[in-house]
Parts: sequence; C-alpha cells; structure tokens
Amino acid sequence: MNIDCTGSGSPTVILEQGGGMPAIGWMKVQPQIAQFARVCSYDRAGYGWSEPGSMPRTIPRLARELKTLLGASGEKGPYVMAAASLGGPIARLYTKLYPNDVAGLILVDASHEDQQKRAQSVQPPELIAENNREVGSYQRWERLRRPFMLHLGIERFMVHFTQQSRQMPQLFWEEYLYLSQKPGFQETVASEIQSLPDSSSALHAVNLGDRPLIVLTAGKVTFTPEPFLTNEVEDKLRNAFYESQAEQVRLSTRGKQIIVPDSGHVIMFERPDAVISAVREVWTDARAAH
Repeated sequence: MNIDCTGSGSPTVILEQGGGMPAIGWMKVQPQIAQFARVCSYDRAGYGWSEPGSMPRTIPRLARELKTLLGASGEKGPYVMAAASLGGPIARLYTKLYPNDVAGLILVDASHEDQQKRAQSVQPPELIAENNREVGSYQRWERLRRPFMLHLGIERFMVHFTQQSRQMPQLFWEEYLYLSQKPGFQETVASEIQSLPDSSSALHAVNLGDRPLIVLTAGKVTFTPEPFLTNEVEDKLRNAFYESQAEQVRLSTRGKQIIVPDSGHVIMFERPDAVISAVREVWTDARAAH
C-alpha cells in the first residue's frame, strides 16, 4: 500500500479519501496542513499506487487495513482523521475499533450508511426499475453505483473533474486518468460502495464521545440530470442529505457543523481553505487535550 507522510507535529493527521479518488485528491490540502502538523495521505488497496486487496471491500476490512498500514509505516497515534465522502464511514468505524488511536475527526461532506435506502425511498419507481436492470457487466456497475451517484456525490466528483479540469494541474489530471484506468479499479470502487449498506448496523453503534468533531457540509447540492428526477424528488433527496449530515454532527458531544455555501461535494478542491481551517481547529483541540 502507498502512503505519503509529510510535515511534523503531533498529533498526526490522517487523510481518508472518498470513493473513486486516489490519495492525490488531497493535493490542495496536504501541503498546507504539513506546515503545522505531520499529515499522511494513502491509497486504499486497489486505488492509486497500492496493490489490489482481498474482496469484498467492506468498511470493516478497510478500517483494519488502515490500522495495519499505519503500524507497518511506523506512524504513531493518536491521530486526527480527516475523511471525505465514502471515507467518512471508514474513519468512524476505525474510531470504534481503535478508540485510543483517534483524538478528533473532520468529516468532509461524508457519506451516511443509510443514504442509499433513504435515496431510494424518494425515487420514482421508474428510476428504481431502471437501476435494477442488469444487462452486462458495465450495466451492472451502473446499476450498483447509480443510486449513490444521486446522493453520495461520486457523480458530482466525476463531473467536477471533467468540467473543471483546466483548473487542475496538468500532472494531476494525467495521473488521475492513468490511475483510474488501472485493472481492478472499478471493481474495487463498486465493492466499496456495495458494502456501505451492509455496514449500517456497525456504524449505527459508533459513538464518538467527546472528541472534537467538525462536519463540513457542501452548500451546493446538485444532481446529474435524470429523466425521472423532478424538482420535487431533488428537494427530497437534498433534505435527506442534510438530515444525514446533521445526524453525524450529533455523534460527538463536541460536534460542530460548518456549511460551505459556495462549494459542492469536492470541498477539498473547491474550498481547500475550509478543509485546512477545520483540520487546524480540531488538531489544535486534540493537541491541547493530549
């Protein structure tokens, strides 16, 4: 597995990327955090420069692999964990499994374990039927990912990179395109997404206690055009999204929500300063406590 640690200063910040994005997704954030803390980004197995891992790619397996990776790399806890999108459930479960390892968390427009169920509950039957249609491997992948695209933000992730590529360094764009086409990458992402609902019961039991927690929430929640996606359905999906974000704030007695009004799902690219500020705040609180 590939891990990249820079900077100095305890506690170390661990960056957990979202679904479909290698560690380079933190390229606008990590150098700035490294100015005041030690910070590590890494590629989950099957992503980026890491070798593929065992299937299925369940949330508990991902949390355990992170524990093994940090131990093998010699990094010392406790850590502050900053997790984006699908990385949120991984960081939360890691905290449950290894409570002494985690001193604080930043959830960056993080996924909720029940979001597929909630999204499907407000989708019209025609769209659900289309999602359930299986015709070949590509269609099965589309069927699996589509409910999440509406609510999880992966589609917004991909659309952002396509539309805003001129704003990204050319080296990033070339590396991202290369890494996203490596063998097994799509299967890895699909397996991670599929495992999220199955982890619902374990994630429901997570209590972050009194750890400092900041939930960064995108203020611009937009959707990819769909023939059955009316304004009414979009509003219901948007409300469900904000409800799930508020629930995550209540996971800690010191939870705090910051809505970033001018950013969509990829806050680490659209408003990296908001992520850096939240990390610094939680890191400072955690440092004082330890």
